[in-house]
Amino acid sequence: MNIYFVYILTNKNHTVFYVGFTDDVYRRTIEHKKKLLKGFTSRYNVDKLVYFEEHNENDEALRKEKSIKRYKCDWKINLINSMNPEWKDLFDDFIK
Repeated sequence: MNIYFVYILTNKNHTVFYVGFTDDVYRRTIEHKKKLLKGFTSRYNVDKLVYFEEHNENDEALRKEKSIKRYKCDWKINLINSMNPEWKDLFDDFIK
């Protein structure tokens, strides 16, 4: 069974958000942290994993990613607060 992730990254000041989708959130976060992906996240220093959720179906995860992207910033902040009220970098949980 495959697992797919929808995730939100932010910058150190929590002023910019990036919503993404992947089948390997660990690898994908490393790519963002090391700025291996040129574009939005490297340009705005967005590399702090503050939210993710798992899905069993690829299509389900893609729909959720698109849904989250449509919401305004305040909604995304509330979503992050519901899972991660301290806004800690959840990537640290993967490397322990």
